[in-house]
Amino acid sequence: MNGFSNRITKLFGIQYPIIQAGMIWASGWRLVSAVSNAGGLGIIGAGSMYPDVLREHIRKCKAATSLPFGVNLPLLYADIDKHIQIIIEEGVRIVFTSAGNPKTWTGILKEKGITVVHVVSSSKFARKSEEAGCDAIVAEGFEAGGHNGREETTTRVLIPAVVDAVKIPVIAAGGIATGRQMLAAMVMGAEGVQMGSRFVASEEASSHINFKNAVINAAEGDTMLSMKQLTAVRLLKNKFFKQVQEAEQRAASADEMRALLGRARAKKGMFEGDLEEGELEIGQVSASLDSILPAGDIVKNVWHEFSTALQNPVKKI
Repeated sequence: MNGFSNRITKLFGIQYPIIQAGMIWASGWRLVSAVSNAGGLGIIGAGSMYPDVLREHIRKCKAATSLPFGVNLPLLYADIDKHIQIIIEEGVRIVFTSAGNPKTWTGILKEKGITVVHVVSSSKFARKSEEAGCDAIVAEGFEAGGHNGREETTTRVLIPAVVDAVKIPVIAAGGIATGRQMLAAMVMGAEGVQMGSRFVASEEASSHINFKNAVINAAEGDTMLSMKQLTAVRLLKNKFFKQVQEAEQRAASADEMRALLGRARAKKGMFEGDLEEGELEIGQVSASLDSILPAGDIVKNVWHEFSTALQNPVKKI
């Protein structure tokens, strides 16, 4: 398939403006290298990795692909200074930051020649990211899985607002798993898309097969945004989700919510496959997924559908 050229493909040096989100417990070197080798941009999810594990995944990814890939770095991570040092030492060229103030580390990364992209859920923080020197922005709508904006702004509302607010290129995220959804985002002004849930349901994702099967079996309404008192996150409904919901309904304190969340709850669900006691982070678009595919096929399928829909947007593919 032919490639595509815009500010995003040029910024990252990729064939297609399709980015795989750096999801915790899913985005290891196998998934990342498979996406990059298919012409997209793979992103290592550093949020669930100790520093030595991150270094291992970067090195294995380098061995598995000669094409660009990046690292997603949640800025609230306890060992972030160690992660930053490893990223610099290992020569990573692209970093996506999230969950924090982009001013803290963007300047340091940029001094090392690293391309920096920040994930936002509002036009206000998009402007702050641009002011901090970020090269691009991921605007992530309410539909997305994982941590999300408390404002509950949908992707269809957020993307045009952010595009109007900044001059740097915008990548759309939240509720995107198909080429037609990608086309809709591009029509609204985005120059690329970031997909998480679609790549969770891939063969190479390091998430547990139980979680992958739960994702492709999800129906409309099976996910809900919760834990706004701590940090908003969209979860697949299960026993743990019900406990969170009950605590929220009785106005539990932040300390009680933290105790309920505990340690390793996300690992228990998404990596170890405990579908009752684990935290299962996934987007609304999971309701439209029905298959676990090789990541390379996902990239090619999305691009084919996008290209076909671009020629005839009314015809159903």
